Amino acid sequence: MSTTIDQTLENVFGHRHFRPGQRETINAIAEGRSAAAIFPTGSGKSLCYQLPALHLPHLTLVVSPLLALMQDQLATLTSRGIAAASIDSSQDRDQAREVMAAARNGQLKVLMVSVERLRNERFRAFLRDVRVSLMVIDEAHCLSEWGHNFRPDYQKLPDYRREFGIDQVLLLTATATPKVIDDMRRGFDIAPDDVITTGFYRANLDLAVTPLPADNRARHLASWLAPRLGNGGTIVYVTLQQSAERLAAYLKAAGLEVAAYHAGLDSETRQRLQADFMSGRLPGIVATIAFGMGIDKADIRQVVHFDLPKSIENYSQEIGRAGRDGKPSECLMLAGREHLPVLENFIHGDVPPLSGIEAVLTDLADASDSWELSLNALSRLSDIRELPLKTLLVKLELAGVVRASHSYFAEYRFSLAIEPEALLARFPGERGAFLGALLDASHKARTWYRLDFERLDQLGQERGLDTSRPRVLKALDYLAEQGLMRLESKQMTEVYHKLAAVDPGQLAPELHQQFVERAGVELERLDAMLALFEADDCISARLADWFGDPNAPRRCGHCSACRGETASLPPAPTPALPDEGELRAWLTGLAQALESVEPGKPLDLELATRFLCGVISPRLSQAKARRLPGFASQESARYTDVRQALAPLFEG
Repeated sequence: MSTTIDQTLENVFGHRHFRPGQRETINAIAEGRSAAAIFPTGSGKSLCYQLPALHLPHLTLVVSPLLALMQDQLATLTSRGIAAASIDSSQDRDQAREVMAAARNGQLKVLMVSVERLRNERFRAFLRDVRVSLMVIDEAHCLSEWGHNFRPDYQKLPDYRREFGIDQVLLLTATATPKVIDDMRRGFDIAPDDVITTGFYRANLDLAVTPLPADNRARHLASWLAPRLGNGGTIVYVTLQQSAERLAAYLKAAGLEVAAYHAGLDSETRQRLQADFMSGRLPGIVATIAFGMGIDKADIRQVVHFDLPKSIENYSQEIGRAGRDGKPSECLMLAGREHLPVLENFIHGDVPPLSGIEAVLTDLADASDSWELSLNALSRLSDIRELPLKTLLVKLELAGVVRASHSYFAEYRFSLAIEPEALLARFPGERGAFLGALLDASHKARTWYRLDFERLDQLGQERGLDTSRPRVLKALDYLAEQGLMRLESKQMTEVYHKLAAVDPGQLAPELHQQFVERAGVELERLDAMLALFEADDCISARLADWFGDPNAPRRCGHCSACRGETASLPPAPTPALPDEGELRAWLTGLAQALESVEPGKPLDLELATRFLCGVISPRLSQAKARRLPGFASQESARYTDVRQALAPLFEG
């Protein structure tokens, strides 16, 4: 088997030698074991599943958190003649159906999906019909609540693995602390010896911390970039979209060829900018973290942090995009502390209000044995953003209060390509009777039918037919595949089984405290990052220690600390709150806007603080709060300071 793997490495991937860690990981998979590969960004993690996929008998299913990651890896696979495809949000139903048909027929070796796709009942039904040799989980640190990019849906992956009978799992990540690695390993019963780490030290990266006051930063960056731009690629990272636009405009006015890149641009523009950067036509990008995931450009020579990164893990991931070809590259951190409140506000914004948790638990308590919910509707009801709401639902599962059952689309509609009589004539006997019931249970407007599942159940009982939901969905998919109908679905609904009685008054404070404690951990991570940048000992060694790598040199000789340039980040200014009269005017305007969309629900201290700090929530979105005077006026102030200053206005 080893010889065959080496032949595939050369014949398909064009390499004669493995990079560190790759052979050990691939051998574990080839020998039938699960494994985890923790390699630095750009160290060849993808090969660890791409090569075994060609030797495994069945499908390799890759779960990825981002569409950009999937598209980049798909392009690589198809360029090497490997049969690979994705099912993602950019496709229409017909394209997704073609991909699933190819997987069923054994024509695909690799299928890539987002983690959210696994909650879709039709996709889950498809997975039960195909054999999966290996589940690959990209960005696997998202599994752990202690990871820097925790994704609640990832915590369901061990259950999905068992549900679909997938024997082997491969976990991939570039940024995982020892605690996160332990979480990942235990979730999938991976033996400690099959966790392969290659260390985080990068000898070719010069790490410089040169913090500057905000007013001087752009001028310094322009002069620093002038002799370097065009020597390989340059990425300048900022936090906010408007910062990307402003800084790119400044640098262009200084004669530097750069462009802004952020999630607010349309997809065509983003794709064009990425293609120009990858080809070298565009030497520099000023970007939010929307840029970089899936970027595999070997000759990025400069990575600059104009604003503070979100964590040590983010910093490591972002500088890891430099110098993938092994040649010397520079990583410069310019930021001071003035942007710190923005990062802290993001953290506070992910703490659901106590009243919102109570609203969710009351909705659960009022449900029968089965609790059905739409995330979007429950988010509006509770004023909790969808990501924290998903986290809350996972916490309820872990506490044994509920068990996730399945997801389904509440509404299916279809249009027929042929007349109903002609359709029924194609299916004699019981199948024709079943289709007759399906049509009779569907309400027709002009050309579209809307299926009423309750009515279909009644007709099934009356006529002695199997009208179970799995059969109905399989029939609809079959008819659509045959070109006999066009099928659409919407209103994703989550179904949970209640396992215990719920007392919202008792449980809500406990859950709220868990979120508060989690926010405290995140704030401590910010402190750890600041300590890294202000260290008087080797930055490379401190980074390696954070990730549990004992093999890095204690003095790298290529960081600013080793050069004796100990940094001190300029403190954030403390802005003064407006006078009480202006505050009251702003909050009165907000209260009136909220009353117009949700009468009888008063403005409270937490929502007022979010409004002034620019932390959006479903209620604020509904009230079009961004357009109101005072919104985000205190985004440069600390969240806790704003809340404390507002508290007297809400007393009594």
